Amino acid sequence: MADTAQPEVAARSGGSGRPSVLTSYDPRTGEIVGNYSIAGPGELERAVADARSAETWWSTAGFGTRKRLLLEWKRVIARRSAQLVDILREETGKPEADAAIEVMLAVENLDWAARNASRALGRRSLASNWLTRNQRASVGYLPLGVVGVLGPWQNPVFTPMGSIAYAMAAGNAVVFKPHELTSGTGLWLAATWREVAPDKPVLQAVTGDDSTTAALCRAGVDKIAYAGPEAQGREVISLCAQTMTPVVVENSGKGAMIVHVDAKLEDAADAAVFGAMANAGQNATGVHRAYVAASVYDQFLDLVVDRAHALRPGADRRASYGPMILESQAEVVRKQVRDALARGGRAVVGGLDSIREPYVEPIVLADVPEESIAITEEGIGPILIVNKVRDLDDAVSRINDAGQGIAVSVFTRDIAEVEIYAERLRAGVVTVNTATTYASIPALPFGGVGEYGQGHSHGDLGLREFSRTLSIARNRYGEQLGLSSFHRNARRLRMARTIFRFRHG
Repeated sequence: MADTAQPEVAARSGGSGRPSVLTSYDPRTGEIVGNYSIAGPGELERAVADARSAETWWSTAGFGTRKRLLLEWKRVIARRSAQLVDILREETGKPEADAAIEVMLAVENLDWAARNASRALGRRSLASNWLTRNQRASVGYLPLGVVGVLGPWQNPVFTPMGSIAYAMAAGNAVVFKPHELTSGTGLWLAATWREVAPDKPVLQAVTGDDSTTAALCRAGVDKIAYAGPEAQGREVISLCAQTMTPVVVENSGKGAMIVHVDAKLEDAADAAVFGAMANAGQNATGVHRAYVAASVYDQFLDLVVDRAHALRPGADRRASYGPMILESQAEVVRKQVRDALARGGRAVVGGLDSIREPYVEPIVLADVPEESIAITEEGIGPILIVNKVRDLDDAVSRINDAGQGIAVSVFTRDIAEVEIYAERLRAGVVTVNTATTYASIPALPFGGVGEYGQGHSHGDLGLREFSRTLSIARNRYGEQLGLSSFHRNARRLRMARTIFRFRHG
């Protein structure tokens, strides 16, 4: 299969020499999945103009109407989820179970955003103090306008829905540009929305390549939400800087795990292998490195080896995971494994011969130096690195030094101690005695640290990420102390200063 598979995407040129059609292929077989247009600046401008018109209606429809229509859209997706699963499998090669789980998680986020937008964004009163008892203060959150969403190839339904659903629930219109490998998925989502609101393009999907991404960044939207590799994230930020368009960034890469001396090693090994190998290691929420206390290192490594040996990639129903969705990523995996071994790391499961495009069999590396690019670069592929540490302090230091502040899992029975260490980790999410399941909690905000994340998706913060704050202060009656005037009463000023010294001195 590896010998006959074609590149996942090819572009066909029109008469002008510029590619006009995008042809995508099933990464498992090389068969054509579909042909899609490449939207240019003109198409993007029209899409944004249509979105502006729809947003005028959508933003003033109120939380109740938006909730009703979003829940109706959710029901359409759920009822026809088998169609979406089939498209997802064709475009990514995922096993049926993995594709179905991704769709279910995406629908759960849509449901949560629709049901909680009013509570999280609705106007609420704020307390005043003794100086401003005559003022009634409140804060609320209003839509930004039009949000551009740039989807990734790894999880093309779940990840962008973390922006699409929350932006729409907040009252924005969305122009969604799916990754060129998964154009059909994006078009299907937009088509199901049109069934709910035929004449209201609150959600539109535009297909294309990097030039389409650049055009969307320049199209004058009010915010861009990007998920994907770090290098492309930097390009998106640079493009948006030209128009001062704010960006929400969720870079790729994966998290780390800490295994303490008192951990339940069987549970930790299960979580580590699943977190590293699920979706062929292409989950940004997965596990890339496990830092294990020296006294339990050998036992943990044996458990990991047994579990990794039992996995098998493939295209059939019994396969543990599918192919590398992005063909060139196999070469990145090869480069990282080669560097880890050259620097003294050990391959305890698989190795360079595990890479048989489009599949990569499980690879477990041990004792990999921290300066290896297998650790310092984004980890995308079914690779688990298991390194020995002295204690929790050593593990925290290594994780922070490596960066990639996405998620850290800690396995220990000492819950009180782990919460202290959690605050020292430069990570967006810390989980205890579990690994990737936090992604299934819609109420839990998700965001990286530093260059691996700007802003949040999911939860109340995800809703507010696509909103602007409007604070209102209203005078209820005449000011008691009369301090906000050039005609201040001297006696009242003395009284105010006396009260001030009593309260704060």
